[in-house]
Amino acid sequence: MRIPATIASAILAMIMTLFSSAAHAQFSNCQAIASTAPWFQLASFTNADSNDRFSVSITYVGHSTFRIEAPDGTVIATDFTGYGGDGPLPNVVTMNHAHTSHWTPYPDPAIEHVLRGWNPTGDGPAQHFLQLGETVIRNVATDIRRYGSVEKDGNSIFIFEIAGLCIGHLGHLHQPLSNEQIAQIGRLDILFVPIDGTFTMNQAEMMRVVERLRSSLVIPMHWWSEYSLATFVSQTSDDGLEIETSNNPTMTVSLNTLPDRPTMLVLPRQFPF
Repeated sequence: MRIPATIASAILAMIMTLFSSAAHAQFSNCQAIASTAPWFQLASFTNADSNDRFSVSITYVGHSTFRIEAPDGTVIATDFTGYGGDGPLPNVVTMNHAHTSHWTPYPDPAIEHVLRGWNPTGDGPAQHFLQLGETVIRNVATDIRRYGSVEKDGNSIFIFEIAGLCIGHLGHLHQPLSNEQIAQIGRLDILFVPIDGTFTMNQAEMMRVVERLRSSLVIPMHWWSEYSLATFVSQTSDDGLEIETSNNPTMTVSLNTLPDRPTMLVLPRQFPF
């Protein structure tokens, strides 16, 4: 069902009011909506107006690093290796440690919040629930392969709740998701998905993860060559997703501009790493 823009704007205003209240600490809008509201979609995808007070800027920096800028100026860099894109230093960085191309042991001390997707002490999974301004960041732990064995809770899927949008980064995902993990993740409007097909999961298994998460907008990452990207895009098209490409590594999006059909948006890397 399609929601009129006026109603969608009212929903956004209500959500932002909820997040501005200290009484709603530890509250996940994305989990709440996923469990109580019917599946709905809004309008065909176009870049949001930069003057839209609910628009979020996303830049594909490279590999698995995205720079996410919230309407209130909060800056996040995912799978941070030391560089978070052009502009001011991020307020928050997330990291995973399957390989050194997904983290750094020496993040800039000026970064306010460094969220590791694994627990360095090994005493249970990493657990994050950070509210910074109007942004909520949380994680769902997953296992990774490690030298022929399994490292339990070695990866995290990070969820960013910004301006009514639910944005998910799968990290270095090595496993199909359980029903419990799907429930913990909740609704995802935008999904960053690794598509290398070897170091994470094969592309068919990864597509099953994408299908289960039912995101409106899927953005590929962690691809090594134009061939692997083209292979995944071809398979995605065969599976019924709309395909769009952009010449700009930066996009702006709001709840009002999500596509009316599940769509894969291919962004060029800002830097080839």
